[in-house]
Amino acid sequence: MATEQKIGSGVAHLDSLLGGLFIGDNVVWHDDAGSLASVFCLNFLRASAALERPLIYVCFDRSPKNLLDKLGPLARYAGLTVLDCFTWGKGSGSQVFTRFYDQSREDLPCAVVPMKNPRDMREFGEALAALHAPYDTDVRFIFESLTGMQELWGGEEQIIRFYSYTCPRLYELNTIAYWVMEKDAHSAKLRAQINQIAQVVIDLSVKRGTTSLTILKAERRSSESHHQPQVYWSRDLSVTFESQREGEARLGLGQHLKELRGRKGFSQTELARMVGVTPSTISQVESNLIYPSLPALFKMAEVLAVDVGSLLGERQPQERRVVAPGQEAEEVGLEMPAEAVRAWRLLPADQAAKAEPYLIEIAPKRELPAHFFVHKGEEMGYLLAGRAQFKIGQAVHALRAGDMIHLASEMPNRWINPGRAPARLLWLKLK
Repeated sequence: MATEQKIGSGVAHLDSLLGGLFIGDNVVWHDDAGSLASVFCLNFLRASAALERPLIYVCFDRSPKNLLDKLGPLARYAGLTVLDCFTWGKGSGSQVFTRFYDQSREDLPCAVVPMKNPRDMREFGEALAALHAPYDTDVRFIFESLTGMQELWGGEEQIIRFYSYTCPRLYELNTIAYWVMEKDAHSAKLRAQINQIAQVVIDLSVKRGTTSLTILKAERRSSESHHQPQVYWSRDLSVTFESQREGEARLGLGQHLKELRGRKGFSQTELARMVGVTPSTISQVESNLIYPSLPALFKMAEVLAVDVGSLLGERQPQERRVVAPGQEAEEVGLEMPAEAVRAWRLLPADQAAKAEPYLIEIAPKRELPAHFFVHKGEEMGYLLAGRAQFKIGQAVHALRAGDMIHLASEMPNRWINPGRAPARLLWLKLK
């Protein structure tokens, strides 16, 4: 049986709506436009890479070169295996596509495995089993796409036969699989059969230029957000939901107080003592049950080192502070083991800027399986202390204190601290 272990999809607000993913889930994406599911697949790949989990990407509709270009820096993840069902499938073994295998791929960390007879479902199933067999951890799959399989295999009967066998098998093997299918390319009967077998079903639609996501099914989870279209926008790998923005806009004093108190590391009792009220008062304010007196409100802002407008959720750039205490550096998670790396955002919670500054600290004798961030803009760094190495492809770059880094479109696929002391970097993400 699949375990009850829950993991993230790589899109935090989707996890909030969905309740996260369970090991064993088969997630079906009904894509209205044929391209909407891509950003969710890439975020899933990114999240898997951050946890160093193997991922098998099954591709029927793109050549390996096209897919690797689409994946960009994510193609540098060594735990990624691409099962190429296009070159000898829809590509018909054309030299235009087969010459990919004649070229050296020594600089490509991920593996690309050619499927010489993808039209044979039995051989395809055996190839999947062979790729999965060496791993003793949970393996992730992305199938792009069921529509491409149907076009190659010749009908919906073959698709439902394959899916009916493979989906339960993947569940028992403790995998997580994403299945993408173009909505209009399949009959309502097939979609209903697929939905019945899958553990999670998500519909992606676009109408008049507005994209929306609807959770149609999510076993073992709360149904509060099911069947409610959620408008969202995506850019690069960033996904922002309208409900997320509205929720941020609706955040009251209580939520802002709780967040700012947490960033300072104060308990309700400690904050109450410094403000001069009871812990019960702080608890009730954070629960939006009561509002504090005006003197208490100003004292809270003083203790938390923010202006009153920020405490109320308002932005007042004309009153932007020039100097902020170091305690306001907010620690952020990097989807990597906390004992290996820590990061702090060096910008007060009530301010924004054209560049995001961070302090990165890599623990001694530790390796990171990916870059700190997924970011397609420029990045700059300065090694404040210690030693560090990073890899771009197969090239290794060594750093000593005082060295500077400038990344344009490149993205490191590994960071290493070979020293006995922490490596500390000042890092800038340029917007």
